[in-house]
Amino acid sequence: MRRLSSFLVLAVAATACSDMPTEAGPDAPVAEARTGPSGHAEYEIAVENLTSGQPFTPPAVAIHRPAISLFEVGEPASEAVQQIAENGNLDPAVEVLSNSVHVSDFGAAFGPTVPPLLPGETTRITLVSERGAKLVSFVAMLVCTNDGFTGIDDVRLPEEVGESIMLYTDGYDAGTEINTEDFADIVPPCQSLVGVTSDDPGTGMSNPALAEGGVITHHPGISGGNDLVPGVHGWTDPVARVTITRVN
Repeated sequence: MRRLSSFLVLAVAATACSDMPTEAGPDAPVAEARTGPSGHAEYEIAVENLTSGQPFTPPAVAIHRPAISLFEVGEPASEAVQQIAENGNLDPAVEVLSNSVHVSDFGAAFGPTVPPLLPGETTRITLVSERGAKLVSFVAMLVCTNDGFTGIDDVRLPEEVGESIMLYTDGYDAGTEINTEDFADIVPPCQSLVGVTSDDPGTGMSNPALAEGGVITHHPGISGGNDLVPGVHGWTDPVARVTITRVN
């Protein structure tokens, strides 16, 4: 089962994308997840924003097999992760996940009119695991950054009904755009969500002049000196708490 949910894109910038990094070939054997008689298991994934002033895009969440990976610290970001981290654009990730035979189920923890995940809020989604799909991953943009995001990659799902695991996630820098901290280079919703504004309209498109060509690292945080304010937009890791529960 793969579900294409309705996605809210903070800044629509539809682009073609390459596939996400793979860890094994398509014919590689995978371990079987413990499932019910139908071969399916159901999971609730809850994401809580622990920051005081850094909104997230609603998380794009996938249950998948080991042959696909969303991101890895120390490696270049895929086009799909770059578009989320820079522009809040989930379309390339939707394309990759919907076309991958290694994805059991995916979606986003929101509907077409639900706003981004604000500080202190929690959002939830329920997804289904088919046989062999034993991993869960998600990516969400840190809205008031140039190319910041948070997420988990390749976390093993709990096996028993009622079992939960809790994880804490850090802020990551996609390494794809220079951290100017200028509203002119940041998605427009940032200014309306946390109350710090300027005359800059913002942008939902990647700027080649700011391309960084780096790899994913832990985010250095907000330094100040431009439009972003460390006391408002800054954070101390972890930025999110993730609870994964097998419900059926």
